[in-house]
Amino acid sequence: MRCPFCSYLEDKVVDSRLVREGRMIRRRRQCLGCERRFTTYESVEESTPIIVKKDGRREAYDRKKMRGGILAACQKRPVPTADIDAAIERIESNVLQNASETPSEALGEAIACFLKSTDPIAYIRFASVYRNFADLSEFLSEIKDLDQRV
Repeated sequence: MRCPFCSYLEDKVVDSRLVREGRMIRRRRQCLGCERRFTTYESVEESTPIIVKKDGRREAYDRKKMRGGILAACQKRPVPTADIDAAIERIESNVLQNASETPSEALGEAIACFLKSTDPIAYIRFASVYRNFADLSEFLSEIKDLDQRV
């Protein structure tokens, strides 16, 4: 590992700790050249799942994009961030871990299911974009269906 201070190539590991629920190792290193200390992080390199869009395009899964969509739907709603993060973890492990390519519909349905059970208003916000309603009658139908379940 090259020292970030003097570019010397040799160092020794002073301390190692597990971080991020054991998915990463934090290593405290000391340069054998200048003797300054620096921190490195080591994790398993995972392959990024591919999301297959409705029109056939393929793009790499982006956790930030999914989280941003959920946060936009939950904006000014009483949905705890911890619940959103837990749902993202569940969706990633259930939907994305099973295949190298995942249809965007599967991802959208998993998000919609979480929002429907968590906050009906956030669900309607998400559904209005995700389901791409053709007209007002489809939108009202979805609201009536949701109202009957609640």
